[in-house]
Amino acid sequence: MSFSAALRLISVSTVLLLLCGSSCGSNASVPLVIWHGMGDSCCNPLSMGAMKKMVEEEVPGIYVISLMIGKSVLQDTENGFFMDVNEQVSFVCDQLSKDPKLKGGYNAMGFSQGSQFLRAVTQRCPDPPMKNLISVGGQHQGVFGLPRCPGESSHICDWIRKKLNSGAYTDAIQKHLVQAQYWHDPLNDDLYKKYSLFLADINQERVVNETYKKNLMSLNKFVMVKFLQDTMVDPVDSEWFGFYKAGQGKELETLQESAIYKEDRLGLAEMDSAGKLVFLASDGDHLQFTRQWFNENLLPYIR
Repeated sequence: MSFSAALRLISVSTVLLLLCGSSCGSNASVPLVIWHGMGDSCCNPLSMGAMKKMVEEEVPGIYVISLMIGKSVLQDTENGFFMDVNEQVSFVCDQLSKDPKLKGGYNAMGFSQGSQFLRAVTQRCPDPPMKNLISVGGQHQGVFGLPRCPGESSHICDWIRKKLNSGAYTDAIQKHLVQAQYWHDPLNDDLYKKYSLFLADINQERVVNETYKKNLMSLNKFVMVKFLQDTMVDPVDSEWFGFYKAGQGKELETLQESAIYKEDRLGLAEMDSAGKLVFLASDGDHLQFTRQWFNENLLPYIR
């Protein structure tokens, strides 16, 4: 090859590199980490298994992890009810930090309670960095009711409901019942702030951890999906970070009306001003959406 021909080849390569960056000649998709909801598992072929397959079809070559909390699918399902959430988050942080495919960063998509758990991951464990957090029906201000429970887990939820109503903030229930750790009783706000082992911590209800705030603000986008016909989450406004006003259980307030936002404990007001918060709505019941809706609304944050 002549020098002039080689120079032209180098010039073309340089232009292509400038146009597409490091993605040229390689798989440029950002890895995706998925965390399932209550009563589900990492690999259920009708839920998370199908979701993983769908994303892989829509984004060829993407690396997708559907998190298994434990050593088996059965253990994973049980841990969604009974394993300390803080231990679950630590387990996931350790798993992600050891995965070489995630070193450049990843997107995260949580379903129901998996959403607030993944938010804890980005607040507590910035390495590897989370780029976009997609919350699908997550309860970021917690729940004050457990009206319905999925499928075969309904009998477990009946038992959980009784335990929560009898004393959600006792040590025994807080430490051994996942749903108690994001139970938010607006009628007993002081008890919630003092004894909530998980939600009150990641929502900065006791003290402001500047590291939590900095890490959350490092997200490119924080996407929250609210299901307008949701019969499972109470109140459904929690899916957009809203909740009941303190001291009563009827009147609701939006995220923008809340103390978390006004005092900017998590940096959400700054993120909102910067266009980093995205509020989406689906007209279905809890976690019910079509593939078309997913592709139109959520896929852009995964690609």
